[in-house]
Amino acid sequence: METFQNEIYSHDSDIDVTHKINSIELDNWINHLKYIKKELNNLIGLCNTNLDQRLEDIEVRQKFQKKENENDALLSALYKYMNARSEIIECEDTQCDMAYINEHESYRRSYLYHLDKYRRLKDEFFSKVQGRFTLLNLTTQT
Repeated sequence: METFQNEIYSHDSDIDVTHKINSIELDNWINHLKYIKKELNNLIGLCNTNLDQRLEDIEVRQKFQKKENENDALLSALYKYMNARSEIIECEDTQCDMAYINEHESYRRSYLYHLDKYRRLKDEFFSKVQGRFTLLNLTTQT
């Protein structure tokens, strides 16, 4: 690749297009993980307001804190990976390009796995909260 820009041109090779799309995707992953970081901060804040005691599940906050640490670790790894991608310009053969493409696939799997686990944790939390508050509303109405 001659220059490392994300704009795709009709004269770009398939490898150049792949690298550009991967760069755009990486930027989206980082933005999403930054949003998840904010969301986790809010969820942990909710749990710190004695919500975890009302749910009778003290592990909720701990699970969110663990996921926050995992999110931070992945975010840090993606930032390092983004910086390392600047070396793509130096690739002169297909083997070098394929190494970057394979590395990107590995990060994609890590990101999707993290996202799946986070969504499951959040769904579990909201099911508990919804179930608990539904029960509380029923007992206060009767």
